Amino acid sequence: MPAVMLAARAAADPGSGAGAGGTVGPTAPGATTPGAAPAGPAAPAGPAAPAARWTPERAQQWRTQNPWMVGANYINANAGNQFEMFQAQTFDPNRMNLELGWARGLGMTTMRVFLQDQLWTADPTGFVQRLDQFLTIAHNNGIKIMFVLFDSCWDPNPKPGVQREPTPGVHNSTWVQSPGAAGLTAADTAGLQAYATGVVKAFANDPRVVAWDVWNEPENLADSYPLSPPDKVARVAKLLPQAFAWARAGNPTQPLTSGVWADTRPEIRAIQLEQSDVISFHSYDPPEKFRAMAADLAKQGRPMLLTEYMARPQGSTIETILPICKELGIDAYQWGFVAGRSQTYYPWDSWKQPYVGARQPQQWFHDLLWPDGRPYRDAEVATVRRLTAART
Repeated sequence: MPAVMLAARAAADPGSGAGAGGTVGPTAPGATTPGAAPAGPAAPAGPAAPAARWTPERAQQWRTQNPWMVGANYINANAGNQFEMFQAQTFDPNRMNLELGWARGLGMTTMRVFLQDQLWTADPTGFVQRLDQFLTIAHNNGIKIMFVLFDSCWDPNPKPGVQREPTPGVHNSTWVQSPGAAGLTAADTAGLQAYATGVVKAFANDPRVVAWDVWNEPENLADSYPLSPPDKVARVAKLLPQAFAWARAGNPTQPLTSGVWADTRPEIRAIQLEQSDVISFHSYDPPEKFRAMAADLAKQGRPMLLTEYMARPQGSTIETILPICKELGIDAYQWGFVAGRSQTYYPWDSWKQPYVGARQPQQWFHDLLWPDGRPYRDAEVATVRRLTAART
């Protein structure tokens, strides 16, 4: 298994300026005119008026402007969760630049990146500045970013500050939900609204952002933790259309989406498909089931993005799924890029029995590269490079 010791950081400073290379920088939180001083997020006076969902024609225009994209769900290897990636004390632009340089070398052009609402609450101006710096790094490596606003997976008690160490041998042991249980059960949603609208508004006209994923796996019970509210899914179902409205209130020029996944909550699936400008979905299934799911979702008549795949023991692999994605014109984001503190190379069942000592999986579950940039499997990297006609 990969050692947690990371390769030396890149010597090059990726810089921190906004809008490098002709991109559009962020709007300061609370600013109403260009150059206005950041005032922080104001509590909304009332519910956001939702803008219209994109027409299929507008969605196809976006596809024309953004031809087939390949990337990964990305967190830098020395971060275990969203806080460690974007808090000031652990934000590591040099490491990000190193890793996104590796992605560029594979021909990747996009990454999906998770945010967390408390990062905005604690420091909206600093958070937006760090997002802008990250986008500059990505842009300089030819990579567009899909940001994820909310997430129902893993720890329901997120707390900013110093994060606990990863549990040895356990998959994604420090990842946090957004909102957590407290935010999900609070009567006042003004903070969540300010976060969603504020972040989207800050980058609403920024071509470095390719799309907004409003809510990751909203129907996920996260039952590895016995701490979520018993009516979690019902609460999420109520918040989900509001979350889309909050994001649209930021007037983004990029599409909104939320990936359909399990077919166990038809009420949530219906909201996702009715609200999404482009259709995204998750599949960790082998090729036959993947093709069937893709064929069903193609009936929506909108561009499609596979925003999570690759679970090697289950038959969802780079070699089996990525060629189908290219054939069908479906953007592809495998789970995990560089192995590190998230430990997603361990299987999901590690939550029941950690992989420690002599107990080790026969193969990695997720992730593509070792912490020093070496491929886990040469054949996988060769497939990515061949299908993307990798850039030099």
